[in-house]
Amino acid sequence: MVAHEIRAALPGDEPQLLRVARHLNSVNLPDDRDSIHEIVDHSYRSFTGEITDPRLRTYVFVLIDREKDLIVGTSMIVAQLGRRGVPYIYFDVLDEEKYSTTIDKHFHHTVLRIGYSYNGPTEIGGLVLMPEYRLATERLGTMISYVRFLFLAARTHQFQEEVLAELMPPLEPDGTSHLWEALGRHFCGMSYAEADRLSKKNKEFIKALFPEGVIYASVLPEDAQAVIGKTGAQTRGVEKLLRRIGFRYAHRVDPFDGGPHFTARMDEIKLVADTRRSKADRPITALPGDRKALIAVELPEAPFFRAVMAPVRDEGPRGHAVADDAWELLNLHHTSPLIVLPIE
Repeated sequence: MVAHEIRAALPGDEPQLLRVARHLNSVNLPDDRDSIHEIVDHSYRSFTGEITDPRLRTYVFVLIDREKDLIVGTSMIVAQLGRRGVPYIYFDVLDEEKYSTTIDKHFHHTVLRIGYSYNGPTEIGGLVLMPEYRLATERLGTMISYVRFLFLAARTHQFQEEVLAELMPPLEPDGTSHLWEALGRHFCGMSYAEADRLSKKNKEFIKALFPEGVIYASVLPEDAQAVIGKTGAQTRGVEKLLRRIGFRYAHRVDPFDGGPHFTARMDEIKLVADTRRSKADRPITALPGDRKALIAVELPEAPFFRAVMAPVRDEGPRGHAVADDAWELLNLHHTSPLIVLPIE
């Protein structure tokens, strides 16, 4: 029996998604009932094609414990972050050197400069796995993370050339951001949480109130300087994965909390390159030597998209033979279209 599967988020998933969101509470997946409802609705209309402009779509994937019929993880893709009216906003992190011959003093400064993009990147985010499932032998974190790259590969033409991942920085246990307290609060007069929520829908206040020009990080408190471009403990594993598959630190950070932005061109991402469209050949009884792959099918109606991790055999021109339990779950038949991402 296949114990876990991934599908598109559907109306009715909101209560379970809210429970998962409490373990991250990010801009992409906030711990807020109304926001979760809007996110699920937007994703549903993206999968159905009701949102006709691909750049305006957001896709949310959920990981299901099939025995308990329980959502235990999520991830998402924002087709384009940064458009007219809602720019992608960041701080460029620059190095600057100063030297005075008069007093023979040399200084190295980290400088922040706010930037805006109105034709921004595709963003991957919203990655959450419930704590009790993180050590599962089925590599559930790999499943819910990799499914985004499989989907990008399947619909490359609908996404931007640059792909972005924003990582959480070190935060205090109560969610306090040292950079926000030292910088953003003085310009916006809001708490970090308030500004974070508002920025999801309206970024005008950032452009209107944040200073133009450069900000010298050296004038900020040391605890604020220390988080700029640093990855928090909860996302260090994500950073390792991103670096391994072709992403790199872009020397850009979130203007609120200083979390690092990692980017890669679509053609640089190993998991995208490894994914290919195939077809189902036949069901098989899995053997110990069979390679595992993330196998997905796209459907014309709900749930629109389903994926499982299962043993496969590459049969060349005939397509892929698939473990019989996955074959049954995905309702495959000979020549059914597949999207396959082999797992190392």
